[in-house]
Amino acid sequence: MKLVDSSCWVHCLRSRGDRQIVTRVRSLVTSGEAAWCAMVRLELWAGAGSENDRRVLREFEQTMPELPISEEVWEEACELADRCRRAGKTAPAHDVLIAACARHHGVELEHADSHFEFLMKL
Repeated sequence: MKLVDSSCWVHCLRSRGDRQIVTRVRSLVTSGEAAWCAMVRLELWAGAGSENDRRVLREFEQTMPELPISEEVWEEACELADRCRRAGKTAPAHDVLIAACARHHGVELEHADSHFEFLMKL
């Protein structure tokens, strides 16, 4: 299973999305390996610009496994944010939370966002 970040989902929702990213995500969805978390779901709903986007998101809510953001995930996110600061790196808080969620659940993170390159290594 892979936690698919919104940086990839937006390519799937847009007509001009990167074809390589769209192909990877569709493969994950088709094989049942794609998952999301509440933060990714919120980011996507915040950017839903059309009725088609909203229809797709409602379908995802019915079919997509959601990795829970538990108290342990929040604690891991706070620790990861601290490690970022100590390493002189910055990342948006929502990306830190998503990375912590993937790490906590022991899944890979499918993304198209450079922040995750260092977040997953800290």
